[in-house]
Amino acid sequence: MNVLVTRPEADAEQLVRELHARGHTPVLAPMFTIRQRTHTAPDLTGVQALLFTSANGVRAFAALAARRDLPAFAVGEATAETARAHGFARVLVGGGDAHTLAASVREQLSPEHGALCHAAGTVTRGGLAETLTAAGFTVHREALYEAVPVDELPAGAHAALARDTLDAVLFFSPRSADTFVSVVRAASLDAACERLHAVCLSPAVAERATAVSWAGVQVAARPDRTALLGALAAVSGGGEPAPPREADRHA
Repeated sequence: MNVLVTRPEADAEQLVRELHARGHTPVLAPMFTIRQRTHTAPDLTGVQALLFTSANGVRAFAALAARRDLPAFAVGEATAETARAHGFARVLVGGGDAHTLAASVREQLSPEHGALCHAAGTVTRGGLAETLTAAGFTVHREALYEAVPVDELPAGAHAALARDTLDAVLFFSPRSADTFVSVVRAASLDAACERLHAVCLSPAVAERATAVSWAGVQVAARPDRTALLGALAAVSGGGEPAPPREADRHA
């Protein structure tokens, strides 16, 4: 299958490799440009642990701060792998969303031992800080990067849609689905989606994607990349694939 990948390039690298391994042809169409917002390291005085809800948060933090001694709570395995690659020795992994990440923090930390630093973007979802604050924690949210939506499709993606050479589009977030809908409408290519399948990480993502019509909409059984690839396999008639040697979860 020819599969449109809407993730930012740095986040899409492993996904692209796995698509190739499964015999698919990925077409990159990042819906966001990731930009660092500050050149000042977060103040970690009194902080007992770090919270990462995306690999971009890890990269932004690592570019600013040298400390790697604090426990790093990662929303999913993809974010955890990025944290390990940037030198964090103690990485604890949530279940792929803000709810399970908050539960992991509550199980393993106590509010009286210090604050939490959430290395985030300018837009967050899932209510992580609110949930932990309600549990008695102090959460310092640091908006270290911003994901700026694109205003047009890349040339390759535009051509693939216009020529009807795509089979499916992968969506990882409601914002990426919103941006895709906006740019395909701007290019007068929304009708091309009627011949494609939207493969979505969660029901919330699917809800946004269905602002345009599709040949079908598949939702991953869990909010992680392996399950998303399983949903793609269902579209192609291959059923659930065997998980890759190192399963990579995402939020």
